Amino acid sequence: MIIQDTVKEDIDTVYNIHTAAFGQNEEAQLVVKLLNDPSASPCLSLLASLNGLAVGHVLFTRATIDGANQAVSATILAPLAISPEFQRQSIGEQLIREGLDRLVHDGIRLVFVLGHPDYYSRFGFSPAGKQGFSAPYPIPPEHAEAWMVQELGAGITGSVSGMVRCADELSKPELWIE
Repeated sequence: MIIQDTVKEDIDTVYNIHTAAFGQNEEAQLVVKLLNDPSASPCLSLLASLNGLAVGHVLFTRATIDGANQAVSATILAPLAISPEFQRQSIGEQLIREGLDRLVHDGIRLVFVLGHPDYYSRFGFSPAGKQGFSAPYPIPPEHAEAWMVQELGAGITGSVSGMVRCADELSKPELWIE
């Protein structure tokens, strides 16, 4: 498998992967908007290909932490999509791990995600609320464990807390329903 940064020419491919993976085009439209949203930058957009066929995509966009006692570089993982016929083949895992490795190299210290706790905990994510990080919008108590964070540099969690702010296109309450 080859994982590479997306380029402008990949936008239709990325759109199609998200539409197929989610069975609708809302997430695909969100990705296009985020890729064009200056408040999401810098972002990391990765495309996975097998034998020349694009099969998965992940997007990480800029985040900030209001109320933090120090500046911390942060990002939000959203969304992740794998073409249905290629799901359950570790493609999502490889995209996430490659993204996290690149983010460490870029100096990002915290990565947030709203997703399935059983899935994302495999990559080192743990409940963010318990560590003092509030989601951009309230998460119902029954889904609180789905708001997660991963520390990419030692000494951040436990010393920093606050309200996470995301890119303008991701900052819509309807997107924060788990």
